[in-house]
Amino acid sequence: MMLTAPTLAVAGIRHAFFTRQGGVSTGLYASLNGGIGSADDGGNVEKNRARMATALGVEAECLVSAFQIHSPQVIVVTEPWPAGRRPRADGMVTRTRELAIGVTTADCGPVLFAEPQAAVIGAAHAGWRGALGGIIEATVAAMQGLGAARGQIRAALGPMIRQRHYEVGPDLIERFAAEDPAAKPFFAPAARPGHAMFDLAGYIAARLRRAGVDRIEDLDACTYGDPELFFSYRRATHRGEADYGRHINAIALVGE
Repeated sequence: MMLTAPTLAVAGIRHAFFTRQGGVSTGLYASLNGGIGSADDGGNVEKNRARMATALGVEAECLVSAFQIHSPQVIVVTEPWPAGRRPRADGMVTRTRELAIGVTTADCGPVLFAEPQAAVIGAAHAGWRGALGGIIEATVAAMQGLGAARGQIRAALGPMIRQRHYEVGPDLIERFAAEDPAAKPFFAPAARPGHAMFDLAGYIAARLRRAGVDRIEDLDACTYGDPELFFSYRRATHRGEADYGRHINAIALVGE
């Protein structure tokens, strides 16, 4: 099963925010786990990713994801790479057709981008570190480098942990206050003194607007709060589980 955003539903572009349903994995990873870095059976992950590639209209080897490091690093993708040689990055952009670029998430914010007129697409993995560090702006700039017009870029925010489930401590609050005082409205009081509930999706949307992207859609789906549909790193941690599955959130240029 996958979720899609009407904002990105344009001719020549396919995209998907895949849920955890519809795959072959079992146990903690049931069932559509796309995480190469998880401890799931590698053959099951490969089959799951092949199913996702088919849904996107590309060959299995043409669904690529990077080794994510919670950074503002963005790469231009022109061809697939072997799973064992994934570049380190948290954003990808391309204008190559029949190639799906995807980010893996399990609470962090996936953002898919498209500039239909220039036929340029992008994908970003935006946890709090990446969003604060500039991954959104870096992805938009990289799309511009491929010919996209900033004012024509569309963005969709997929499933991520939502504010009602995202309690953060004083260290994170202080870091945002020091590095981006404009983030203050995205912190609401928590029950525990010194803690806050962080609106990651709202903050990502604000960074998109700062970057000149005005056409933004948020699917408003919560990874933590819906265990039937989504994997969640924080939920797995709270439950004392040994590992967790990862979602693939991907976009591709298809056809002529």
